[in-house]
Amino acid sequence: MVEDFQVDGDKISFSIVLNSQDASMKNALFMTCQETLQHEYPEAQIHLHLKMTSDQAGTGDSVLPQVKNIIAVASGKGGVGKSTVSVNLAVALAKKGLKVGLIDADLYGPSIPTMMGLVGNRPKIELLYGKHKIVPLEAYGVHVISVGFIVDPEQAVVLRGPRLGGLLRQFIQDCLWPELDYLIIDLPPGTGDVQLTLVQTIPVTGAFIVTTPQEVAVVDAVKAMNMFLLPNVQVPILGVIENMSWFTPEELPGHKYYLFGKGGGQRLAEMSESRLLGQLPLVQSVQQSGDEGVPAAVHADSIMGQVFAQLATEVEQAVEYRNEHFQPTRIVKVES
Repeated sequence: MVEDFQVDGDKISFSIVLNSQDASMKNALFMTCQETLQHEYPEAQIHLHLKMTSDQAGTGDSVLPQVKNIIAVASGKGGVGKSTVSVNLAVALAKKGLKVGLIDADLYGPSIPTMMGLVGNRPKIELLYGKHKIVPLEAYGVHVISVGFIVDPEQAVVLRGPRLGGLLRQFIQDCLWPELDYLIIDLPPGTGDVQLTLVQTIPVTGAFIVTTPQEVAVVDAVKAMNMFLLPNVQVPILGVIENMSWFTPEELPGHKYYLFGKGGGQRLAEMSESRLLGQLPLVQSVQQSGDEGVPAAVHADSIMGQVFAQLATEVEQAVEYRNEHFQPTRIVKVES
């Protein structure tokens, strides 16, 4: 947030760039900087300029500047294991020493609190420059926020589109997110209000599409993929993750039973001109780990722990390639 910092004798001058027009926050921040510097350097002449991101050409998208990569995990239909992939991918990336955040944007069916072992926990609220901010919870090295931390597990979330969008914006803008290498956003199925709000609020680095091999899942996943590729959205598809590719009994680890057919993930990858980043087997331990609140990726030596570790490596490489070869994504501007 600090720019143009200069010291010339007893003169200190700098600018602070804000993305909010909130007058009380601007005043509080101005006074805090002045008082802190004056306390440390009583003789200093302080010249502080507050300016908005809109004052600068090309910086209008500086939402969450402390986050390097904002990753959407999407699917066309429910039940393909998208939240399971999001949770285990986040944990696997954190185990590699990366700083990871996770937003549970599946607002009608928040399952991530259960999978992360955080059911019943409530986030803290801190007052920062006159504004109340939510402090994400942390588990397995991942910073997490979910509507499941705010409502009771059995409580129905009944919200219309504008309220859904407002809740997602609050998770993005009103949470105290630390510096992160990856902020993973677990989207609900389909192409509705939450997806539109996301691309209108922050510049999404790219999206991963989760599908199962069967045709009915691929048909719906194509719709989710095409939403990100719309001319006025243009969020790159970083790759496809095929879940439940085959069933492997624990007592017969060398056997594969293709319960949902074959080839769906590869076809989707070809349609999106991306890569099939991983094929995840259907293993009972993944379901048990999710229900118990200990993600399978935690156990690095297990079969699924190794699968998710490899997936995390593929995701890192896909994001790195995207950042090297494509321009940064812009926030979607919707013309009325």
